Amino acid sequence: MALTALVAPGRGAGKGRKGGTMVVPIVTVTQDRLESWRASQPARVRAWLDASGFRARPGERCLLAGAAGGLETVYLGLPGAEAVGPVDDGALWAFAGCATGLPPGTYALGGRPSATLSDQAALGWALGSYQFTRYRKAAQLPACLVWPERADRAAVESAALATYLVRDLVNTPAGDMGPPELAAAARAMAKPFGADVRVITGAQLLKRNYPAIHAVGRAADKAPRLIDLRWSPRGRSARLPRVTICGKGVCFDSGGLDLKSAAGMLHMKKDMGGAAQALGLARMIMAAKLPVRLRVLIPAVENSVSGNAYRPRDVVTTRKGLTVEIGNTDAEGRVVLADALAAACEEGCDLLIDLATLTGAARVALGTSLPALFSNDDHLADQFARAATVVADPVWRLPLWQPYREKLDSKVADINNVSPGSYGGAITAALFLQEFVTPGTPWIHLDFMAWNEAARPGRPEGGEAQGMRALFELIRRHYTG
Repeated sequence: MALTALVAPGRGAGKGRKGGTMVVPIVTVTQDRLESWRASQPARVRAWLDASGFRARPGERCLLAGAAGGLETVYLGLPGAEAVGPVDDGALWAFAGCATGLPPGTYALGGRPSATLSDQAALGWALGSYQFTRYRKAAQLPACLVWPERADRAAVESAALATYLVRDLVNTPAGDMGPPELAAAARAMAKPFGADVRVITGAQLLKRNYPAIHAVGRAADKAPRLIDLRWSPRGRSARLPRVTICGKGVCFDSGGLDLKSAAGMLHMKKDMGGAAQALGLARMIMAAKLPVRLRVLIPAVENSVSGNAYRPRDVVTTRKGLTVEIGNTDAEGRVVLADALAAACEEGCDLLIDLATLTGAARVALGTSLPALFSNDDHLADQFARAATVVADPVWRLPLWQPYREKLDSKVADINNVSPGSYGGAITAALFLQEFVTPGTPWIHLDFMAWNEAARPGRPEGGEAQGMRALFELIRRHYTG
């Protein structure tokens, strides 16, 4: 993976040349300063801006031609410093729209942009340039941006490449991204950072006490497995805080014997989006060499139909020893995560995160673009929400409403994997997972779509990382100050 749409800086933005190519400046204008800025422009520019109806709305572009007919300047609208609005109006996404919305060529930020704006421009441009090319040739290279001088290049590259990784994994069909392929992807991602990856497969899951993962995945031709990644900075003390990330890795979800409809199965290659995002977040942590002991646990399965598939009303014993009555085989993600969360808590965690495309109920409540956040720690949840706002990667907190826990009561087991009705499904799913988290362990559960239903600037239709950059910002701030 490479950020081919960002090119090395030349001798300046202006109207000079970079490697023999004209570099077109992008001049940013905010709505609150439009009139004063406009008054300072030459008459020719003012006339063209007026004729074009340019109002500096966030993401709005106005292209000015030079005397010879070529493109001379791009004017780009950004939200003002006091603007309060949806995340789609942010500077990050305004630049993302430029990557495919401008004519082919090389561009650079004009003036002396701040470090923050430089980072937003570079990351937005990178996210807007993504293409999934595993099965077809790449389209024409989008417009290129000269790396802004004040951009934190390492941080931008890390966030962009982690997002590319998530999108690629989620976009890949289940025929080419089953449990063994997901394990291979984890190993490939981990190798450059010196991380250790171990995989427990098939019947070994029973011997190593991961019975819930085995029960869900045993019906598939590709055996279920637990992917276990560990990393810490070289030479760092074993006293570093433990951060453990559990990612739901259901590589395809047919619903099991509680079979989904054809429409319900259509996008189920994305049901390993939690695992993909866990790997993307791990990549960002390792690339930044954050001072933590990182562990990633991914239960990788296919929820399939065969003679030995687990059944409604079966009782499954989990790693923690709690028994689970299967009220619905299509609520498999929480069952496999139960074993992973229990394993994480056995060795202790200073921060425990689980990531999952867990419930349609969360999508009904918040839509497809806004992940649902659950946490047992109010201060941690507040920190996460602030971090999400800073990096334009939004989340929204829902409650762990304990009175709903009785909806998961079973007459034959310790707990049922579903509640009897359709109300509050995202909350009851989170309450199920909480049963496997040791009390006192700071815990975040993120329930998200992992998919863009339609293309928007910087967010193409298909697989998507949602909340990953926010989680990284939370961890970075928490452990580095």
